[in-house]
Amino acid sequence: MTTSKLSETDAIDLWIARWLRLRPKDIVARYDCDARRIYEVWEGRLYPASREAARARFERDYGALAGQTDFSPHRRISRARPDPEHQPDLFEWSKKSAA
Repeated sequence: MTTSKLSETDAIDLWIARWLRLRPKDIVARYDCDARRIYEVWEGRLYPASREAARARFERDYGALAGQTDFSPHRRISRARPDPEHQPDLFEWSKKSAA
């Protein structure tokens, strides 16, 4: 079981690792922590100021990549099944367009 606690310095490094497109699995192994802690940082719930500090350091150290990088926070993608009442009926649409 992993029990490492992330510091604010770690949070800055996590942001940079995200922007350098390191795999979350590799980041978890590096910091020996639960993956949920990493996503807490990336969603801004843990050390919210770390994102701007990381961005400044990223632009200083990796300036050539800064223009190609998405600096937005992580957005959760729900795995819940969509409500069929609100799900568009794709088959009905395709039948209408074929007619």
